[in-house]
Amino acid sequence: MTASTDLGGVAAVVTGATSGIGEAMADALLAAGATVGFASRPTARLADAVAARRERGLAAMALPVDVRDPASVADLAVRAAGELGPVDIVVNNAGIGMRTVNPRFFDDPRPFYEVAPEGFADVVATNLTGYFLVARAFAPGFVERGRGRIVNVSMNHETMRRRGFVPYGPARAGAEALSLIMTEDLRPSGVAVNLVLPGGATATGMIPDDPPDEMRARLLPAGVMGPPTVFLASAEAEGLTGERIVATEFDRWLDAFRSGRRT
Repeated sequence: MTASTDLGGVAAVVTGATSGIGEAMADALLAAGATVGFASRPTARLADAVAARRERGLAAMALPVDVRDPASVADLAVRAAGELGPVDIVVNNAGIGMRTVNPRFFDDPRPFYEVAPEGFADVVATNLTGYFLVARAFAPGFVERGRGRIVNVSMNHETMRRRGFVPYGPARAGAEALSLIMTEDLRPSGVAVNLVLPGGATATGMIPDDPPDEMRARLLPAGVMGPPTVFLASAEAEGLTGERIVATEFDRWLDAFRSGRRT
């Protein structure tokens, strides 16, 4: 089964939307008819990405932001409302990977005590605190309207406890815990929070430039994240909250969801 692809009238914001799975998720939402704010660092890459999509007639908007900066994120929420109107869904995806602290983290994993404090702090500030700041900026508007959706990108649990994966693993584990608490905090207001993850390593800038052959063969395309993201933005997902959807298993998940067989 496939998810509904009619997102006409839906306004979405995707952080980290100029590369990797963020770009794939933003493109999937655009293809389904949504208006999408590309929330990324204010670089030429952001301007070029949005211009390329607008040239194809797609409703893409540039929303410069540094997700580590509370003032920048607060401005993002204000600008998004001005550019897109009331935002329906926010996708927390912006993140940096292990290669920022150890470019050879697969073939030369290093113990946590060799990680520089500044490297640890930068990954946590982006991958965990960034999720908090973005959700915090949009949640009040969602609560006031009694509707809205937050989608937080995660990774396999194995990644969270893998040897040599400090600080990436702890930051992703923290983001999952944050998502579970956000779900319960927002449940009474009708605002949904869901997690989505690829189900394996993806062919993006997060991996080393020269991964081992066995890993390269297993890499997932970033586009695997498109269908579950479109579903979570669709009318069919109304009222759905607290889910953790693995993209590689999405077809089976959706079949079970539609037939009422989920437990």
